[in-house]
Parts: sequence; structure tokens; C-alpha cells
Amino acid sequence: MEIKDVEKLAELVKIELSEEEKKTILKDMDGILAYVKAIEEVDVGNVTAQYGLHNIWREDETGSREFKKELVTSQFPDAQDGFLKVKKIL
Repeated sequence: MEIKDVEKLAELVKIELSEEEKKTILKDMDGILAYVKAIEEVDVGNVTAQYGLHNIWREDETGSREFKKELVTSQFPDAQDGFLKVKKIL
């Protein structure tokens, strides 16, 4: 990978990079590509599946929950006349 490749990527994602940023990204990309190449060289021919495994997830349980208006408003930090008061968001 070369600087021109980093410049092309920056152009595709529509960002501007300084020369220092380009060099840093180039260095990072070289490290990433070297890692991917190392992974590709791993021999997985002798990997076998493990048998006898079982599902460890629990079953979903349903239960009744009561959400009464008074209970919710009593637990809210700021409520008035049965309504929950929140900050104005613009």
C-alpha cells in the first residue's frame, strides 16, 4: 500500500488528510494488512468440530408486571399533575 492508495481512500470517503495523517494511516494500514496476511497463513486443515456441546441459554420467562401511572410518576425525579417533566430538547 502506498500514499496514493491512502489519498484515494480519503477521496472516496470525502475527508481531507494532512501529510502526517496520511503517513499515520499508511503505517496503520500496513500493520492491518500484515496481520490479515498472517491469519491467512494459519493452517486450519486439522480443526475439527466439537461434539456434545449443548445450548447454555436460559428459556425466556414471562411474568406479569404492573406499571401503574402512579408508581412510575412517583419514581421519576420531576413530575407534575401526573405528567413526567423533562428538559426541553431543541
